[in-house]
Amino acid sequence: MRVLITGAAGFIGQQLLAELSHRHPDWSLVATDIRPLSREGLGPNVEPALLDISQPQAVSACVRHCKPEAIVHLASVVTPPRGMSEERLRAIDVGGTRAVLDAALAEGVGQLIVTSSGAAYGYYPENAEWIDEQQPLRGHDRFAYARHKREVELLLAEARAHHPQLRQLVLRPGTILGERVNNQITELFEKRAVLGIKGHDSRFVFIWDQDVVAIIRVGLERGAQGIYNLAGDGALSMAEIAGILGKPYRPLPAGLLRTALALLKPLGLTQYGPEQLDFLRYRPVLDNRRLKEEFGYRPRYSSREAFLAFLEARGIAAHISQ
Repeated sequence: MRVLITGAAGFIGQQLLAELSHRHPDWSLVATDIRPLSREGLGPNVEPALLDISQPQAVSACVRHCKPEAIVHLASVVTPPRGMSEERLRAIDVGGTRAVLDAALAEGVGQLIVTSSGAAYGYYPENAEWIDEQQPLRGHDRFAYARHKREVELLLAEARAHHPQLRQLVLRPGTILGERVNNQITELFEKRAVLGIKGHDSRFVFIWDQDVVAIIRVGLERGAQGIYNLAGDGALSMAEIAGILGKPYRPLPAGLLRTALALLKPLGLTQYGPEQLDFLRYRPVLDNRRLKEEFGYRPRYSSREAFLAFLEARGIAAHISQ
């Protein structure tokens, strides 16, 4: 099989390349990214290629030239670099997905796997205690990432209605943890104290990076389609996370935190703005029943186990008794 991967130089992309190259040496893997991908450590069946997915003509030409049977679309901007405009962000996240989708349809690609996000459900007080794949996707006006993931999913839904011959496997991960992951969420756990918002549990669901990679691989092997939340069993509240870390938990009033962030972010003293209140207060807590029962994959780690493995990889002692 010939598989084209976008975002191949990213955190999940590199691991997926290694996994597929090892497991399926007879497959031809076209690894595309806007960043150069070193051939070091890549199998002989991996073909690196530069590609800016925000350029529809380039995407079309790449797919037409490669003639893949399947596309794994990982390219996205999770943490925008300082100074990246909203227009550029949308061109990559939404425009890039549109370009990949259009090219896949034009060239008769059989399967498209897209990593969306649990963020597509949005951050709202009326979110269900456990959110399954039937819940509406509402994004969030103040979070570009959540807003763009909702737009991406609307594009995919329209394509499913009009072009059912393209098998879509849409994955909505919770917070991805791994031995080398480092992002805005993991930075929350590195502070001297774990901050929360008074009156809110702020529960997190975690999925181990190797589970994400394995689910994509299995999806390719089966030619699978469908929509699945990716999360380990259970969830951890901010208070529980603080207990495991052995750090004080400090829930602050929402009004106080909003004012503090509104003052500190413009001064460059924090990367978080007042919009982070909804991000913490109303986190979508993903139900993984469909992943286990319909897709047939049980994550190797629960949310708690993934967090403990994350700490162990960093040499951080966990307070298991908490």
